[in-house]
Amino acid sequence: MKKIISFDLDGTLVHGKYGNMVWNHGIPQEYSRKYGMPFKEAEQLIRHQYEEVGEANIKWYHIEYWLKRFDLPVSAKTLLDRFESYIEVFPDTKEVLGALKNTYTLIVASNAAQIFVQKELSYANLTSYFTHIISATSDYCMVKKEIRFYEKLCDTLSISPYEIVHVGDHHIFDFETPSQLGIDAYHFVPDHKDSSNQSHTDNGKTIHCLSDLLNIL
Repeated sequence: MKKIISFDLDGTLVHGKYGNMVWNHGIPQEYSRKYGMPFKEAEQLIRHQYEEVGEANIKWYHIEYWLKRFDLPVSAKTLLDRFESYIEVFPDTKEVLGALKNTYTLIVASNAAQIFVQKELSYANLTSYFTHIISATSDYCMVKKEIRFYEKLCDTLSISPYEIVHVGDHHIFDFETPSQLGIDAYHFVPDHKDSSNQSHTDNGKTIHCLSDLLNIL
């Protein structure tokens, strides 16, 4: 019997544009100002640095690491506050969470650092829906691509993998990896994204809006 539903955050409950603005506009903008470089050049340089580290490396998720690496005179909080107006909840997020909360325990399991997770949930008024808010990179010092993240998550919640459902938009981190442990995982691909390359390999486990969960669970 399923007891807990775990949600990724960015690209699943909230739109990914907020993170994109902080990482791909805010930091290059600060770099451009400090070093007198045209924004487009700064943007390309920063993106190249991100790619060198890669999303499988825990450093990729820690904004303090990048601010120090680039020696930028701005705090993480200032950057996150600057772009808070870009935090946008998907249209059916609150309706679905409200309905599911009556039957299941809801948690957030994100790769994003806690400073991002707490900011987004608070600004979007989503915090109260969840009993646990877990950042793989901040709380467990690992990335969700590792099966041991989901093993530790189950240990934290004192449940077996078969008692949890996980929903997220990253095909590897949110679908393939938890599925390998026996977690009932669903790959979330919003309607505006092309899912043609994934849907045939997901065995019917691709959903295009969160409200699909209400018909599945």
